[in-house]
Amino acid sequence: MLLAIGNYTATTAAGVGLAAMHESIVARKSGLRPNDLEGCDLDTWIGRIEMLQAISLPPHLQYLLSRDNLLAWLGLQQDGFLESLAQLTGQVGADRVGVIMGTSTSSIGRTEEAYTKLLPSGVFSEEYRQPELLSLHAPGAFVSAATGLLGPSMTISTACSSSAKVFASASRWISHGLVDAVLVGGVDSLCMSILYGFNSLELLSSNICRPFDRHRNGINIGEGCGFAILARADLLPDAEFALLGYGESSDAYHMSHPHPEGEGAVAAIDQALERAQVSADEIEYVNLHGTASQANDRIEAHVLAQRFSRRTLASSTKGWTGHALGAAGIIEAIITLQALRNGLIPGTLNCEEQDPEAAFKVLIENVYMPINKVMTNSFGFGGNNATLIFGRMDG
Repeated sequence: MLLAIGNYTATTAAGVGLAAMHESIVARKSGLRPNDLEGCDLDTWIGRIEMLQAISLPPHLQYLLSRDNLLAWLGLQQDGFLESLAQLTGQVGADRVGVIMGTSTSSIGRTEEAYTKLLPSGVFSEEYRQPELLSLHAPGAFVSAATGLLGPSMTISTACSSSAKVFASASRWISHGLVDAVLVGGVDSLCMSILYGFNSLELLSSNICRPFDRHRNGINIGEGCGFAILARADLLPDAEFALLGYGESSDAYHMSHPHPEGEGAVAAIDQALERAQVSADEIEYVNLHGTASQANDRIEAHVLAQRFSRRTLASSTKGWTGHALGAAGIIEAIITLQALRNGLIPGTLNCEEQDPEAAFKVLIENVYMPINKVMTNSFGFGGNNATLIFGRMDG
């Protein structure tokens, strides 16, 4: 079944909404900044969204207040997304549209805050007694409540592949007739647990991240969200793009280190190519996971070299956004869709001297050229891998 991509939107440190993000990519202006998150003294760079400080939830959603949900609410209001969703639900009914969200941290930042403001009795104050937030399903529950969708709702948490895997799950739901369409998305916000956790793993860089650069020395954490509508093609006759294929694998080689030969990543790519019924040579652009860690970039380059020729352009866009963890998959899927729409293939920001040991050379500068078939990779802790392939509805 051919599944159409309807309206979509993304919000990151590089821009709130598609137009702002496009401007940042054109200008090669990073959204990363030296760490200035309140209460955090780590020497690193982050992708923080300043506009969150001015956002509030509507009264009927206040019981779900958290930084994560403020970010999701901000993102939902961009690019006419809610209006497009309302039009779709008018066609099929709110009970025939599902919600699948991806996240890594959910609303854990709210819990961190609650523990800093415990009452003398050692219990949470009233404003922090929010059982709906003490769950990894908090983003899915929030988006369902915020949009009024009544279809099945689920949240996926498979580390950095979380919001890429939402497309695969949505495809299965629609194909089996469970729903007619799915709001897919992902959201993760900055919090202490993630920053100090990655610091304990010695993965944070004290400099701006440099994917695939010879001198790369770690990642920068960012926050962000993205949303898209996936539906039966007959429901979106004006859709430009389709989900052509997806691949998922779980190699379980190590808790945090990818398989040294990239076996799980290769399996996900091969599955996606097979489902899309396209060859590797037909893929014109690959948006890489490319976190700027030593191991990840080296292994992903090795993976690419096993399947793709130099005809295929590839780049990492984390130099603009930072690594948004559970939201990275959908953010980078949307950047990839925008490359299809605008013919602007982003380069690899901050990569000044490519790693000579990398088996596949990435695109450094932005390139303008029309393309028709694209791929995006998301590889998470524990070997949770996902690959998506998108193309034009007209082929």
